Amino acid sequence: MRTANPALNAKTFDIAGSSSTVMTLQGTVSRTAMLLMLLFASTMLTWSKAPNMGLLLGSFIGSIIFALITIFKKTAAPVTAPLYAVCEGVLLGAISTTFEASYPGIVMQAVLLTFGTLGALLLAYTSRLIKPTENFKLGIVAATGGIAIFYLVAMILGFCGISVPMIYSSGPIGIGFSAVVVVIAALNLVLDFDFIEQGAERGAPKYMEWYAAFGLVVTLVWLYLEILRLLSKLNRR
Repeated sequence: MRTANPALNAKTFDIAGSSSTVMTLQGTVSRTAMLLMLLFASTMLTWSKAPNMGLLLGSFIGSIIFALITIFKKTAAPVTAPLYAVCEGVLLGAISTTFEASYPGIVMQAVLLTFGTLGALLLAYTSRLIKPTENFKLGIVAATGGIAIFYLVAMILGFCGISVPMIYSSGPIGIGFSAVVVVIAALNLVLDFDFIEQGAERGAPKYMEWYAAFGLVVTLVWLYLEILRLLSKLNRR
C-alpha cells in the first residue's frame, strides 16, 4: 500500500490482527465525523475575533505535538486525534478570519468546495471510476513530496528575506501553481480512501479507526487551505 499522507504509510497496519475488535469502514466514518465536529467547534473560538497570540501559539505547538504523538504512537490515537482536531480548529479559525476580512464570502466557498471535492472523489472511488493503481499512487506520492520540499525551501528562504513572488502572486503562474497543488491535495483523498479500505479488510485493531480518521482530516485541512489560497489569488485579479 502506498499513500502520500504522512499519517498513513506502508507500515501503518502492520499490527493488524492484534485485537479481537477490528477496524471497520463505518467506524472510521463515524470517527472522522467526530473529529470534524470538534474541529468546527474549536474554530468558533477564534472565528471573527481579534487574535489571541497566546492561544494561537499554544494551539500551533499543540497541533504539532499531538500529530507527532498520533503518528508515532498509534494506540494513543483515540485521545490524541481529538486533541489535534481541537488545536487545528483554533488555528483554522484565525486563518479563515484573516481571509474572510479581505475577501468576504471566501471561507464558505472554500468549505463548500472542500466537501464537494470530498463527496465527488468518494463517489468516484466507490464506483471505481478512479482506480488507485500502483503507478497512480507513485505519481501522487512523488508530487506531494515535491510540493512539501518546495514549501520547506520557500519557508527557509522567507526566513532569509528571499521570497518567491511569481508562485505566491495572483498572476497566471501563481494561480496555475495553486491549481496544481489543489488537484494533488484532492487526489491524496483517493489514496486515503484506498488505504483505509485495505486496513479494514486486513482487520486492523479498533483504535486504528481514530488513526485513519486523523489521517483523513489531515488531508482535508490541507485541501481546504490550498483552496482558500487559490480563491484568494483569483479574488485579487
